[in-house]
Amino acid sequence: MILLSLFDASQFFSWFVENANYWFVFVFMVIESSFIPFPSEVVVPPAAYLACTDTGAGAGMNIYMVAVMATLGALVGAFINYYLALWIGRPVVYRFAESRLGHACLVNREKVEKAEAYFDKHGAVSTFVGRLIPAIRQLISIPAGISRMNVATFAIFTSLGALVWNSILALLGYWLSKTVTPDHLFEKVEEYNKYLTWAGYALALICVAYILWNAFKPKKTQSDKEV
Repeated sequence: MILLSLFDASQFFSWFVENANYWFVFVFMVIESSFIPFPSEVVVPPAAYLACTDTGAGAGMNIYMVAVMATLGALVGAFINYYLALWIGRPVVYRFAESRLGHACLVNREKVEKAEAYFDKHGAVSTFVGRLIPAIRQLISIPAGISRMNVATFAIFTSLGALVWNSILALLGYWLSKTVTPDHLFEKVEEYNKYLTWAGYALALICVAYILWNAFKPKKTQSDKEV
């Protein structure tokens, strides 16, 4: 599991298990989905675990609401990145494209506009899949903001991707509630998070391979189309 630079993940995990509620799930998922590095794995699985055991801090919580609140938090955090990229990142990119240094790097306004158009066309799938890939989850909102991706489309596909991811984490918490005692919860979440991380990397490789295949596959000529 990724360790936070500000404090030990295991200490936060223990604190969260003792104090978990819907509000904390929402707030920490806002942080996780914004530009601040924070692992969702120390939030959703323990909250779902507590909801299923219905003891301590989890009494009265519902696993479905845990996934919903986590998804709402992820959407709010994604919008923070989106608008920061739109208001700050986009002007910087265009200034660079119109500068001498940008031209020296073979970057100009026309190429940036083409990149924006491409992301606007294919960004929905990229946004959805990006929410499932480690390290990309938080960053995928940035190109969406820079390219001025349609806000409604961004919200829908961000929510869908986040809901899938949070549902997987919630299911992990549910499964652990049937097999693990609270004393070993962090250890098991950390163990299974490694598998989820590798699955995310595999998904990323598949996406990259697909993009490269589409980029370099032989284009059909007019004679091929007629045949």
